[in-house]
Amino acid sequence: MREERPLQRGENEEIARRLREELARRRISRQALADMARISLSTLEKALSGSRPFSLATVVRIEDVLGSSLRPGTAALPMPTDTLLAPTHMGSYSRPAVRWIEGAYLTLRPAFSQPGALYAYRTEIFWNSADAHLGFTESERADRTFTQAGYVSMPNLSGHTYLVTSEEGQYRLIMLGRGTRERRMFGLLSTLQAGPGSQLLPVASPIALVPLEQIEAPHFGILVAGEEQYAPYRQILDQAVSSDFCRWHP
Repeated sequence: MREERPLQRGENEEIARRLREELARRRISRQALADMARISLSTLEKALSGSRPFSLATVVRIEDVLGSSLRPGTAALPMPTDTLLAPTHMGSYSRPAVRWIEGAYLTLRPAFSQPGALYAYRTEIFWNSADAHLGFTESERADRTFTQAGYVSMPNLSGHTYLVTSEEGQYRLIMLGRGTRERRMFGLLSTLQAGPGSQLLPVASPIALVPLEQIEAPHFGILVAGEEQYAPYRQILDQAVSSDFCRWHP
């Protein structure tokens, strides 16, 4: 098979210039772009510095991710929702870069109303094609009135994932660390708990999200000590603190 011809020097310089502008305008790091385009950071760095020419295949991959043309004289590319970038305030990610997180999760946290008990429900993370970003929604909650839904922020700088509910200026936030090899995620929930009367109390707790296919016969609702699935669920949730995904500072 004939080896692919690198782009000419003048073409390479113009592509590098345009790409640097795109990175600056969209506030995307070189590492994030390399991950999204599935190329090595070394290849990208050398091409941008001029020490190694871009190959056509590399340019095409980058154009597909950015949804815009970098080659001089080529028409602008269509912008399919799979390669559009999420808004800047969500992390400017593309779907190929975050596809791994899509799916259904068993969600575990302490039950605020019963000391020592656990609360288990379902969270679905999905790609919102209309707006080109990840969204989430909850179900199987014992307190359906407080079911949450919102958007997912995944900024490259922190490496964390944020599930954000925003309703008329009121926020609930889940901050998750990097996923484990099993795609399990642990972190911290910050929300409001219904108190006496109409009072709402700020509360925070550890939280865990486990891909639902990893749980045999999942149980949702309130679990108390002694129930069959309490011990394994408690062991999972405790990893949020024991594995240093979040910390308490009294």
